[in-house]
Amino acid sequence: MKIANLAGRLTIVTDSRAVDVEHASDFKFDADPQAIYDRFDEFMEWAAQTDLTGYGRAYSPDRLRAPAPRPSQIFAVGFNYRSHAQELGTTVDDGLPPVFTKFASAITGPFGSVALPEGSVDWEVELVAVIGRRAWRVDDVHAWHHIAGLTVGQDLSERQAQLRGSTPQFSLGKSYPGFAPMGPWLVTPDEFDDPDDLRLTCTLNADIVQDARTSQMITPIPALVARLSRVVALSPGDIIYTGTPAGVGLSRQPARFLNAGDELVSQIDGIGAMRHNMIVAHPT
Repeated sequence: MKIANLAGRLTIVTDSRAVDVEHASDFKFDADPQAIYDRFDEFMEWAAQTDLTGYGRAYSPDRLRAPAPRPSQIFAVGFNYRSHAQELGTTVDDGLPPVFTKFASAITGPFGSVALPEGSVDWEVELVAVIGRRAWRVDDVHAWHHIAGLTVGQDLSERQAQLRGSTPQFSLGKSYPGFAPMGPWLVTPDEFDDPDDLRLTCTLNADIVQDARTSQMITPIPALVARLSRVVALSPGDIIYTGTPAGVGLSRQPARFLNAGDELVSQIDGIGAMRHNMIVAHPT
């Protein structure tokens, strides 16, 4: 099932049609997309038992927003692809990769413009997992049970702010407005033949700059959920950015960063694509 945020309303997308959940459920469920994660099992049961034929309406994709717009926690994983660690000259082990956050004010939807701040803004396509059931000290075997679904993400990063000085500011450098796009919708795990092996690509001005498979993660999604939940209780609606593969602009010779007028397309097979145009931020 594809679960979407259509102009701020919880929606199920079927083919090219959109079903407004509040209306289809006769107000059993709230229109707020974030609220559904606290009732995710109940919602999934209702959706499986309900004939939604006749409720669908045509919709404009530019009205889609982030499928989890107000998470209580955002976890972002660094160096979770060996190829990315190698291109930046970093050594990694097979334990839990470094974890930081992106602040929720950076969240934006799957289509539109991103205003570039001063500095060197880089791209990082990522698979994003959204928690659907509370996870506390779960094991790898049961971790998928706690995941509501998967979506496409971009971990946009202003490298000068991120790497300045002897104590890098990963979270701040990755949290400018619009630096956490997600979408176009959330796809439930049952929709995939293998949710641990998906192709993800990032295209800059029609040139593919990142191309990998999520099966190449050092720490796959079940292990990430298990290891994070040993320390932190994961709540419904929480977000995990699972890391990016090789191909970022910082590693190129010469380095290549985003400029006004660039078009960035982030895509994951079985989920869909996001499209963002870069513009210059207005001075404040």
